[in-house]
Amino acid sequence: MMKPLCRRQYLLLSQIQTPKAPFLLDRHPRRTFATSPPRRLKNRVYNPVRSESELSSLLQLSTTNETPLITFWTASWCPSCRTVRPLLADLIERDALGEAHGGVGYAEVEMDSPDIGALAGNKYFITSIPTLLAFRLGEAALDTKITSVDEMKDREFMRLWIEDEARRGGERGGGGGVTTGFLGALFGMKEK
Repeated sequence: MMKPLCRRQYLLLSQIQTPKAPFLLDRHPRRTFATSPPRRLKNRVYNPVRSESELSSLLQLSTTNETPLITFWTASWCPSCRTVRPLLADLIERDALGEAHGGVGYAEVEMDSPDIGALAGNKYFITSIPTLLAFRLGEAALDTKITSVDEMKDREFMRLWIEDEARRGGERGGGGGVTTGFLGALFGMKEK
């Protein structure tokens, strides 16, 4: 015959699940750890990127959060960039595009900064200014890169592009075949 349990033993047994004491667990349901509702991820707008280490940090952060990072490659001398910049900020911040799919991160990469230089541009096949390039799980999505200023100025096109990038947030970046890989990024070819 079993000895009666003291209060301390009873409390210890009620906190662990064992096949020997299932009757103790039924009397005391477990509490959830957090009482607040789960947080919905929101869009994040980061400070302009001026060095490769800043870009690397943002890529690691977006990979950890499993949210895509949308980068706008710009320069201070670029008049088209000054036209597109407010449209992007408006769509991401005010209209909150992408939040329904987990959110997006947004950062401007200043190509004329002495610390970023052409090395980062070459690494991600940035051949013209302005360029929009999304990163998914730390990989550049070269297959959806936008270099056309006319497309960037089209509000509806940008709305669809941002929503699509947010929807693909957990997928890998744009490796791909000949037309979307190295040669496709270099020559601006897209797969049909």
